[in-house]
Amino acid sequence: MPEHLLIESEGPAYGPGAVRFVTDAAHLARAGDRTSLLLVDNAVFAAVAGASAEIADFTGVGGELLVDAYAVHQRALVPRDLVPEARLVEMDEVATRLLAPDTRVVWH
Repeated sequence: MPEHLLIESEGPAYGPGAVRFVTDAAHLARAGDRTSLLLVDNAVFAAVAGASAEIADFTGVGGELLVDAYAVHQRALVPRDLVPEARLVEMDEVATRLLAPDTRVVWH
């Protein structure tokens, strides 16, 4: 089964585009597709506990929430600031997933 890897680089403060992107990821997960959402750059702020109802919906329907560890560190966040479902990842893991033949990638 192919995996969807959606990569978001803007946070909730950047407007409705970022919110819609996370909502789209939740729709894919709700439909039963393997769906991972990777938050990079300022999008890591969406993983802060209580920051995004859409992130809670995404993880609640079985989506996998990945958060760029480097971006978290650069923004002076610590893992305990994030929702429990967030999993910090390094770029080597992301690169492996990006190059997997069964992965469909969308970057926003």
